Amino acid sequence: MRHLLLAVAATLAISMPAKAEDVTVAVTAIVEHPALDAARDGVKEALAAAGYKEGENLKFLYESAQGNPATAAQIARQFAGEGPDVIVPISTPSAQAVVSATKDIPIVFTAVSDPLGAQLVTDMDKPGGNVTGLSDLSPVAEHLALIKEILPEAKTIGYLYNSGEANSVSLLAVLKAEAEKAGLTVVESAATKSAEVQGAARALVGRADAIYIPTDNTIISALEGAVAVAEEAKLPLFTADTDSVSRGAIAALGFNYKDVGKQTGEIVVRILKGENPGDIAVKVAAGTDLVVNKGAAAKMGVTLPEAVVGRATRVIE
Repeated sequence: MRHLLLAVAATLAISMPAKAEDVTVAVTAIVEHPALDAARDGVKEALAAAGYKEGENLKFLYESAQGNPATAAQIARQFAGEGPDVIVPISTPSAQAVVSATKDIPIVFTAVSDPLGAQLVTDMDKPGGNVTGLSDLSPVAEHLALIKEILPEAKTIGYLYNSGEANSVSLLAVLKAEAEKAGLTVVESAATKSAEVQGAARALVGRADAIYIPTDNTIISALEGAVAVAEEAKLPLFTADTDSVSRGAIAALGFNYKDVGKQTGEIVVRILKGENPGDIAVKVAAGTDLVVNKGAAAKMGVTLPEAVVGRATRVIE
């Protein structure tokens, strides 16, 4: 009987799929807002799909810097000291902090618009070292085309951003170049912390025909302040972040950040299975959604063209 049980056990061991080993993945974001939270959740979903499940064989750590770069650096040093299998920084400031904190632990950044400009890697195709990740570089030309389709008379775009956030500075340069091609001019208004967002938005009233907010974590974390100004002044507000449309923006053409997180998580899985991060090319996230908010448009004195509503991935009434 004992020999039979051993034989059955051996057969089961051969037929059972290999179980993912116990791992620790540490995730940090510069601030909590819907897009970055969705990216975090997407990473966890991709890990679960690959057999790494929290509470079973995955220790999933998460820390938010609450919008404070000094806290981001502190979290980065903490994670480096704890030695997880992979660190996943979400957003440019968090990625810069983590890359500065360790040259040994594999890093997979995400929601970073310009990895080269942020000095996270020196080569997108062959990053080398311990760093790779996923860029969410915005399709700026398409954003301007959408604004012009909704507001054909618009001439001046007001750019609301944090001048201390590297990705927003990089996007400003792209925006100015694309705006010139589209016959538009750009005026800027900066807020370096969330408490300044409403005042910076107010500074664009009378100077711009529309407000455009990039994937800027400081501005998006305090979006409601900008929306209040836009509604009061009947100044149409657009963002590059689709999760912000339900919070009062008129429209956004951008990434589904749960999907961005899943794509990032797939890279994490490759590293957990033995690949070297430095050998994995940095890619731009795939797939964009068009989200429109008819109610927000009405509050800002705009009627959305039927063609725009018709091709939207999601319409908020």
